Amino acid sequence: MEKSSSSRPMTPALFITVAVLLLAAAAAPKAVAVTCDAKELLACLPAFEGSPTPSSECCSKLKEQQPCLCGYLKDPNLKKYWGSPKAKTIADACGVPYPPQC
Repeated sequence: MEKSSSSRPMTPALFITVAVLLLAAAAAPKAVAVTCDAKELLACLPAFEGSPTPSSECCSKLKEQQPCLCGYLKDPNLKKYWGSPKAKTIADACGVPYPPQC
């Protein structure tokens, strides 16, 4: 009497393939939600006020807040900063695409 294929034990190659896929899924980077807080960009204020280059803290915060830039451009209180030509200069210096794709 032959065993049916459904009762066959898992082959080592299949087991390894499944294990690798599970490990890869567990190691995949998780999307982190950004909390939009314009106060995080206060480190960029000196660059807006005339500092020749933005600080590393400014660039770090700008990269972190990048998904929020469209919202900042819609806020009349922030648009005077983030809608200015200086904003592009700062973003370029920090390696952040500007203007954002809104």
